[in-house]
Amino acid sequence: MGKKLKWIIPLVLLILIAAFYLKPTQNRSFEEIYANVDAETVASLQDFREAHPVQKLEVNGVTWDYIAMGEGEETILFLHGMTGAYDIWWKQLDALENDYRLISVTYPAVNTLSEIDTGLAAILEREGADKYHVIGSSLGGYFAQYLLSNHPERIESAVLANTFPPNDIIAEKNKGIGAALPYLPEWLIMDVLKGSIVENVYPASGNSEIVLAYMMEQLGGRMTKAQEVGRFHCIIEPFEIANIEALGVPVLIIEADNDPLVELVLREQLKEAYPSASVETLYNLGHFSYMHEEEYIEILEAFFGE
Repeated sequence: MGKKLKWIIPLVLLILIAAFYLKPTQNRSFEEIYANVDAETVASLQDFREAHPVQKLEVNGVTWDYIAMGEGEETILFLHGMTGAYDIWWKQLDALENDYRLISVTYPAVNTLSEIDTGLAAILEREGADKYHVIGSSLGGYFAQYLLSNHPERIESAVLANTFPPNDIIAEKNKGIGAALPYLPEWLIMDVLKGSIVENVYPASGNSEIVLAYMMEQLGGRMTKAQEVGRFHCIIEPFEIANIEALGVPVLIIEADNDPLVELVLREQLKEAYPSASVETLYNLGHFSYMHEEEYIEILEAFFGE
């Protein structure tokens, strides 16, 4: 009996560990997730997804999802944040499509800014966009700064929204979780992120139901652990900041006064890094301020109009 226990106990422990680790992420239907969002907004998002099916492009063995739309002569590239996707910008994309050629991407599971750069370069080449404006929020705004540093000759203007410059603060504060991320089960990572959305992001947005629902959809099966881990690696990867005054590239910084994910010291560092940039401060809208579309669209139209 003793000999049997020697292998039965480890086997049971292994099964329990596997069950814990491989527990599936709880997925709810679109209707359940968006139940508290007003019907007009839900219909708008659904219509957008139906009208603009995702295009796919394989780059170095990695498949990129993106959309290209609009008929304008100038191109605007949209870059989302850590928990976003190509269609998080749908209100801005709808508003600008009559005047610009628009490209919006979803980052696949890549781990470096260089890999994002390579994928985007392939998409821009396919779409014939030699020069472009760029709008990036959070991680997207961080990568937009990387583009300014590495490809300034291609960028006509840049919008850096709800974001931060290269810094040591984020990496230092997230050192423990950053090291553990690759080893944690997907469901646990997504549950922790959901908790952060509910406790911090949702209240800061003015209890916006569309912000909450979109984030829950992303974290409820639309995003993978590999994507989340890769995006974390990207936001702590350092690079040299561009001198936009010397380059002559117009830059607009959009910030929220109550952003729970970009603390005040980082917002101030961003403005210090780009002293000639214009600054628009939005009040009581939180991290996903572009999902409160009217004021945001007016700011973009005025900036690009100039």
